[in-house]
Amino acid sequence: MNCFAVVVALIVFVSPALADGELEGLLRPQDKAVLADFAARKQSAVAFAQAGGDAAGIKTLNAALAGKPLSISGDFDFTGSWSCRTLKLGGLTKLVVYPKFRCRVTDDGSGWYLKKLTGSQRTEGRFYTNSDTQLTYLGAAFVAGDPPGTYGAANKESHVAIVERLGVKRVVLQFPAPVYESDFDLLVLER
Repeated sequence: MNCFAVVVALIVFVSPALADGELEGLLRPQDKAVLADFAARKQSAVAFAQAGGDAAGIKTLNAALAGKPLSISGDFDFTGSWSCRTLKLGGLTKLVVYPKFRCRVTDDGSGWYLKKLTGSQRTEGRFYTNSDTQLTYLGAAFVAGDPPGTYGAANKESHVAIVERLGVKRVVLQFPAPVYESDFDLLVLER
């Protein structure tokens, strides 16, 4: 083994493994804190909604969150049109279930990109891979008629979600610190 190979081997052995972590570099500090507390926020919001929501709303909430996370890689094609519905947990009311709207996921060569196309409260943003069964969504909320922003550009509108595929044709974005009105939001995509 030559001297260069020995030096490289020592550097690799001594240096800690570092992820290149594009997502880590993009996340705002407040979103890192919110994501660190994600499980507790979700558990509290779901319990609050289930304790005070109406029967139909609770049934929709339970159906949205039913199932174990499925693989997002392999033969799963996220692109295309989706029916999407927002559920708001806590905040102004215990549970609000909105009607179904239209969403579209595209792949621009940099990854999957979501646009909520209808409804008064919208979002646009990009997905980042956490694992085989989980993504993080970085987006910007906006009101229909206003121009969409980008994550990080306008702190008030920026939001983050944990994303899981909880059914063969169901993907759920879980917002632990939504921009408008509530304590926790779900955006349920189905087709």
